[in-house]
Amino acid sequence: MIPLSIQSRQALDKLVLPLLVVMALGIMLLGQADRALTERVRMGVADMLAPAYGLIVWPQERLHGLYRRMRDMTRIEAENERLRAENANLRHWYDVAAALADENAALKAHLHWMPDPSPSFVTGRVVRDTSGLYARSVLLAANVDAGIHKDEIVLDASGLVGRVTEVGGRSVRVLLVTDVSSRIPVTLEVSHGAAIMAGDNSATPRLMYYPQDNGPIEGERVVTNGEIDSLPAGLPVGRVHYVRPGQPVVIPSASLDHLDIVRVFDYGRASVVAPDAPGRIPLPRPGNSLVPSFQSKVGRG
Repeated sequence: MIPLSIQSRQALDKLVLPLLVVMALGIMLLGQADRALTERVRMGVADMLAPAYGLIVWPQERLHGLYRRMRDMTRIEAENERLRAENANLRHWYDVAAALADENAALKAHLHWMPDPSPSFVTGRVVRDTSGLYARSVLLAANVDAGIHKDEIVLDASGLVGRVTEVGGRSVRVLLVTDVSSRIPVTLEVSHGAAIMAGDNSATPRLMYYPQDNGPIEGERVVTNGEIDSLPAGLPVGRVHYVRPGQPVVIPSASLDHLDIVRVFDYGRASVVAPDAPGRIPLPRPGNSLVPSFQSKVGRG
């Protein structure tokens, strides 16, 4: 190594910064002049450094994983206690449900219970929002040939969506309960009051014509009351909420902003399915009366 004098070292120190600036400018000009070459060089450097990056990241990932495992181990005891409590609670409610099921079966047998009519339904997919006569409506792609008619009821997994207003060849239009043209008679489950749920094109329909001495209660469930033939009683509609004193609205149970799969129910063509319960009395068939057999026994006597 050649020894340098103090003056030479000072001169080199003064030249380092200008040389670096010149090299940086040269690299920038080269990158602008030949972008393909610059990209190849940059990717080549990245490929060479990729294993080094992996070696740097690997210990960090290991340390993070070890830290997460140690943190989870400290919470295992509390999690086990919570799971044991939930398991005991579930066992309790399982026993209650089994007892209620047995009691319900016995009561049905004694009362010769017949079930409510079982409605037919057609499943369809909401394809898009539609504009036209109604402000709040959706277009439903469904098998119309399966028997979809006007004024049938549409529900999703959570509650009432609306009713069918138009039927086409391969699609139907559904008027949502939030549309200004929608009027649905409902029942308030806790206060046992009757009211009309009226849409106003907002996300929360209004409650109207409820008893003034028995107003809606915040949070109580709203269900249909069965005053319309095609709309049976007990279908879930939503819950009561007061936007301000004296102005109750209904927060719909159905996800009207994110509708996907819905069902169109026809309660007018519902059929009764006999239950498999003991003690059910079969109805006598026409032409198979019990009186002739009784008379024949008397005659033989």
